Amino acid sequence: MRAPRLVSVALVASSTAFAGMGVAHADPVAYLVNVTVRPGYNFANAEHALAYGTGICNKTRDGSTYGQLIADVGRDFGSARDEYQASYLITQAVNELCPDLIWQLRNSAAGYQGTVS
Repeated sequence: MRAPRLVSVALVASSTAFAGMGVAHADPVAYLVNVTVRPGYNFANAEHALAYGTGICNKTRDGSTYGQLIADVGRDFGSARDEYQASYLITQAVNELCPDLIWQLRNSAAGYQGTVS
């Protein structure tokens, strides 16, 4: 009689563990560390950096494509020819501030060729 109880407890415990694995949570501290320590963005302060990252999330949520985001960030930071710098900021924003949009961003990046040779 004891074995079925152990099995049911194990099933409940494992299903609870797996249920929590699929949920991604925002991590604004990781975003701030990654974009304020890295040279090139020169945000005035943490609030400005978070607002900019949240803006990227909003644009992604509203349907902006990866290419549009690259162009926006390049224009905003005067680094239109440095797509790596723009890509890093976009990736950090989506991964850390709005991870629920990762697949949307990835799908919009499919086939993106870039503008810098």
